[in-house]
Amino acid sequence: MSKIGFPPESAPMRGAGATSDRLNRACFCVTLDWEALCQALDREVGDPGFCATFIRARPHLFSNVSVFISDTETTEMLKIVRAIEAATRLPGYRDAVLSWAPAIARHDFGPLGVFMGYDFHLSPAGPKLIEVNSNAGGAFLNALLAKAQRVCCAEVDGAVERIKADDFDGSVLRMFQHEWLLQRGAGAPKRIAIVDDDPAEQYLYPEFLLAQHLFEKNGIAATIADGRQLRYEHGRLLAEDAPVDLVYNRLVDFALDHPEHRALRDAYRDGAVVVTPNPRVHALCADKRNLALVSDPALLRSWGLPEEMLGDLAGVPRTVIVSCENATELWQARRKLFFKPFGGHGSKAVYRGDKLTKRVWAEIVRGGYVAQDFAAPGERMIKLDGTAARRKTDVRLFTYDGEILLTAARLYEGQVTNFRTPGGGFAPVFALA
Repeated sequence: MSKIGFPPESAPMRGAGATSDRLNRACFCVTLDWEALCQALDREVGDPGFCATFIRARPHLFSNVSVFISDTETTEMLKIVRAIEAATRLPGYRDAVLSWAPAIARHDFGPLGVFMGYDFHLSPAGPKLIEVNSNAGGAFLNALLAKAQRVCCAEVDGAVERIKADDFDGSVLRMFQHEWLLQRGAGAPKRIAIVDDDPAEQYLYPEFLLAQHLFEKNGIAATIADGRQLRYEHGRLLAEDAPVDLVYNRLVDFALDHPEHRALRDAYRDGAVVVTPNPRVHALCADKRNLALVSDPALLRSWGLPEEMLGDLAGVPRTVIVSCENATELWQARRKLFFKPFGGHGSKAVYRGDKLTKRVWAEIVRGGYVAQDFAAPGERMIKLDGTAARRKTDVRLFTYDGEILLTAARLYEGQVTNFRTPGGGFAPVFALA
């Protein structure tokens, strides 16, 4: 195993990002038009009380400000996405990933996985990929958030107009139809189930309702279903006693191996229902161990990844799988590392190395973790009660098949994104030329 490399402590801001960096530090405009957002949400689901019930009850879901990036940074992030997805198609990569993946991931029914989420920290040296998620949440909410923005200064005028012209709904419908065709070859799904455990209690439940409404207004029956209450009978997956053709999967049981998800697991394994994203997508793209592969240029080169893509993947911080063999080295280097569980989600059980206790370290060494070079989050200055305050930022690309569906940011305080920070939450991204 090669030695862990550490990025330089600082680097000069590149010209392409200078304007966006200046605005993130000095622009205190409130760009969110709350009235317009609530009207759009209420109108979208046909419920005049939707915003009052589901959005205002989540005071830190949306930030009042936007985050600025450059078009160059967007291009660099997309190159990283495409290089990773090219790596996932290499036989050597697939053999390595499937060697540690659950058996169910060996089933390949065709779907690529809707709403892939690539999370980045933006640095003076360029975007740094922090992780990949196979069932990234927030896209439906961010699509409406982006269109409820005011132009606050001349620099963002064009960016706001570009966002408002985006055909998010059309892209989503084409994406789900493509997933269907990849597995079924013809036709279209007649009934979709949006599946999670206890969905009405999930923090992002409002977007389940938005997704349901989008499908229904376009002639596709849709239901929001508890994954524990599905049934598999006579070769059909049933939700609320009616057959389901396609599952929009929001479960964090990525391998579908929990006993309460047996119906969905069996239906998926038999090819009786299209599931997206599915266990294979998670295994190939979102298991944290994969970051150790895509941050190892020598390994990728041996598998045949083109040299230009190896250069793009310099934006993936060096990652290694924690083991007894490298534990001493990692402990000594811990202050510049971040530790994440293989199958983690929602920033749970992640640790900054400089805050590790010996008790937590003992748990990490027992297995199930990767160590990643620390990449500092970006920063956005905001005002709270007239006082300037600093918030950390990350940027998420929602993608499908190597194309961007939506770009969004999250503002937060503390170690990880938490949707509990005053002034924090989802924020639209304005890409400046």
